[in-house]
Amino acid sequence: MQEHRLSDWLPTTNREVKIRAWDALDVIIFSGDAYVDHPAFGPAVLGRILENLGLRVAIIPQPNVNDNLQDFEKMGTPKLFFAVTAGAMDSMVSNYTANKRQRDKDAYTPNGDKGFRPDYASIVYSKILKEKFPEVPVVIGGIEASLRRVTHYDYWSDKLKTNILSESNADLLIYGMGELPLKELVNLLQKGVPFHSLKTIKQTAVLIPSFEKIPKNKNWEDVEIHSHEKCLQDKKAFASNFKILEQESNKVFGRRISQEVADDTLLINPPYATMTEKEIDSSFDLPFTRLPHPKYNKRGPIPAYEMIKFSINIHRGCFGGCSFCTISAHQGKFIASRSQKSVLKEVDAVANMPDFKGYLSDIGGPSANMYQMKGKIQSICDKCIAPSCISPVVCYNLDTSHKPLTELYQAVDKHPKVKKSFIGSGIRYDLLVPEFNKNANPKELADYTKEVLTKHVSGRLKVAPEHTSDRVLKLMRKPSFKYFHSFKKQFDELNKKLHLNLQLIPYFISSHPASELEDMANLACETKDMGFQLEQVQGFTPTPMTVATVIYYSGYHPYTLKKTYTPRTKEERNNQHQFFFWYKKENQAWIRNTLTRLGRMDMLRKLLPLKIKK
Repeated sequence: MQEHRLSDWLPTTNREVKIRAWDALDVIIFSGDAYVDHPAFGPAVLGRILENLGLRVAIIPQPNVNDNLQDFEKMGTPKLFFAVTAGAMDSMVSNYTANKRQRDKDAYTPNGDKGFRPDYASIVYSKILKEKFPEVPVVIGGIEASLRRVTHYDYWSDKLKTNILSESNADLLIYGMGELPLKELVNLLQKGVPFHSLKTIKQTAVLIPSFEKIPKNKNWEDVEIHSHEKCLQDKKAFASNFKILEQESNKVFGRRISQEVADDTLLINPPYATMTEKEIDSSFDLPFTRLPHPKYNKRGPIPAYEMIKFSINIHRGCFGGCSFCTISAHQGKFIASRSQKSVLKEVDAVANMPDFKGYLSDIGGPSANMYQMKGKIQSICDKCIAPSCISPVVCYNLDTSHKPLTELYQAVDKHPKVKKSFIGSGIRYDLLVPEFNKNANPKELADYTKEVLTKHVSGRLKVAPEHTSDRVLKLMRKPSFKYFHSFKKQFDELNKKLHLNLQLIPYFISSHPASELEDMANLACETKDMGFQLEQVQGFTPTPMTVATVIYYSGYHPYTLKKTYTPRTKEERNNQHQFFFWYKKENQAWIRNTLTRLGRMDMLRKLLPLKIKK
């Protein structure tokens, strides 16, 4: 592999700008993450795309907001705009646990050190820039901006917040995966179109004064949702907004959404069509060094980078539509898959890294086994408004063949320097159950399952049934737990037949909307009966732009507007979580008392049978 020079990274200081002999910058990026020049890190992708468009780009990672704010002024004024992102995660998810405790580590900072990313980072950075450079446009993007693009519930402040454009004073918001809108933005600016007139770029959001006419676009239909002020007064109105937001975000031809906010109108333009293979390949094929910036060499490793350094992302998007998940809100439900050629080119780059020992940690995506899956007849997908392609059943128009993915794994493993490639991303086990995935060829599913278990797992296969209650699972948009039983049977049979000695590790969520205390007790009983002592468990964390979060805040399901129970108090959430750990002595007295109070002696006998004294 080639030796890198400092100029191989985007400049982060004026000294590095001078090394490139630049006299000015076109775009300056501010990021809440440390700068890792790798295709899995959004700020790096943003920078490389802009560079590929012929722009002079610098990046200021984790600017200090606690001093005289010199980090915001040191690079001067860009010719086109400032770009702002909180980083690869919402800053509040980065900084706090589900119990609102500050995290001990920040995975996107050298040595995992905390305190380098402010809360609500996109807002903080943008406000500082608008105060110091009021005439320079600020563009915000990334997952934090994307998920907060409209009136949303913020779990950490326990408040309904307005859209992030209103809060940050930024001029334009790019939501979702930003390559295509970013290219159009730059193209129009280079043609001399004034920034303030850029109000009809797809996959962007802008604020205009309420008295101003909404700009025309003959190809778009419009839909208005309840105003921010109405949402503050009426939780049901807030809930009803979400159905429109989710459906329009996942349509092939979405409508433009408008919302009144105080004296402004928020416009959310329709998304771009899913990236083609050529488009997504071009993004991954940019000249990344795949390494953290040398400035961090003495500060310690960056945990998030160490985790993905030898992994390959093969697609984007997820058609699961899980009620608690933000992936489709940001990446969309339609799958954008890379070509096998592009994936193998990246495998070769990783295999030739000096510290590569022959093991790829992940060949995956948001859901590992959705590669190359799409509608059989595109015109049917063009009219679809369903948020999930596999809930409540697998869509008859969805091609769920696992053959291209099995062939990709086999092609990767043929590389002479690859000893083993692992699947570290979550596998949708339900797609491997013929009784559920009736579209697929059962032999192809069996071949894929065998391929994964024999060649791509290291001792444990992790899957996510999430709950055992069919009522809760239906709200989650997950399949009945009976299909997990079916999958476990397949797993056990293969495990025994091939002498693999693998463990199956299921993930579950407590305190999800619709989950009652008895549902958690039943979860404990059923999983105990299956031989599990649960480890991979988590409490539901309300994050913006999910069905479950809307229910958590409002008490109403956004699609039915019916009242829906959700555990909200700390006591309720803790009680649900305790059932995961029925086998711990410190929980057993409470479990006995609770099940006795509920009159569920049947569950008590299953979970904690009395020991007969001899």
